[in-house]
Amino acid sequence: MEPAGLYIHIPFCIKKCPYCDFYSIADNNCIPLFIDALILEIKLIGQSCKNIFDTIHFGGGTPSLLEPEQIELILKAAANAFNIKADAEITMETNPGTTTLGTYQGYNNAGINRITIGVQSFNDRNLEFLGRSHDANEAEHAILSARKAGFNNLGIDLIYGLPGQTPAQWQIDLNKVISFHPGHISCYLLTYEYGTPMERDKQEGKFKPLDDLEIKVLFESTTTTLESNGYRSYEISNFSSSSKTRSRHNLKYWTGAPYIGVGPAAHSFDGSNRSWNKADINDYIADLGKRFLPVDDIEALTREQQMIESIYLGLRLSGGINIKHFNETFNLNFQQKFAGVIEHLFIKGLLDVNDNFCSLTSKGKILQNSVTELFVDEC
Repeated sequence: MEPAGLYIHIPFCIKKCPYCDFYSIADNNCIPLFIDALILEIKLIGQSCKNIFDTIHFGGGTPSLLEPEQIELILKAAANAFNIKADAEITMETNPGTTTLGTYQGYNNAGINRITIGVQSFNDRNLEFLGRSHDANEAEHAILSARKAGFNNLGIDLIYGLPGQTPAQWQIDLNKVISFHPGHISCYLLTYEYGTPMERDKQEGKFKPLDDLEIKVLFESTTTTLESNGYRSYEISNFSSSSKTRSRHNLKYWTGAPYIGVGPAAHSFDGSNRSWNKADINDYIADLGKRFLPVDDIEALTREQQMIESIYLGLRLSGGINIKHFNETFNLNFQQKFAGVIEHLFIKGLLDVNDNFCSLTSKGKILQNSVTELFVDEC
């Protein structure tokens, strides 16, 4: 059985960032009730779960609003309920301004062995635009504290493509993050998710987003700078200093591996079915108070949907789509099925194809969504 991942959604924030569309709340008063409900959900799922887990990921929200003792309680519940491998990657997302050297030491003692820090920018003006609750000094302090607490497996997240951001400004952020020598760097393009305050501000013309050419320049400088400093892109937005510092948990999402999500709005996937929890903490706690699993809905993916996801996610990976695995999964010949699309994209210099893999070129990565649409049309 392929090892699964366990995702634990912690839905609390100091305040809601205007670009974020993940479920979170800015009221932390119900944290104790939430933890009781979360531990019960883990126990209930564990009664029938036969998966072996080799990754655990605390996401959010802001998981670092929980005390180390609370993280330890959750991990102990998971260890009692599930079959978790001894060498499991156990990641926790943290935000500057919510941590100290002492809390990082506590997370380390609780069993966390990988930390990611949502820095987003080392520029205070950018942080203000993004609605972050920390400044650049707090970001640097958080990185140094995590290091001092013993976290050698450390990731730092950045966001680029902000309105008015110049290549020179972005280069300063890239140089700064490299100076801390993290094992993993994520560089996410700012997206304006429907229904978020930032998307509404964009629609109302309160700022002018970057155009495609400006984004292309920033994307190319990201890859060039990081790769020239020893970081290899293994997914469009993710770079690691070695194969050992890649996010093993996130790779499960990108390769179609199974995962179980606990917490409000958390998603689960067993290879052919996707389910998700209710996206309301009060409903979540109420259901578990009745010993009901708080599942909102279940979707059985059609063969076509699975094929589309396999292509979309595979093209995000630097290695590309595993053609042999694709053919075995869907009982067809990938290169015959998509011959016209492959030839068209290859001639344009957007695609590399051999007998084993189909992957995007550097030029193709910038146009990933458009490339994927051509494959989807053939599906």
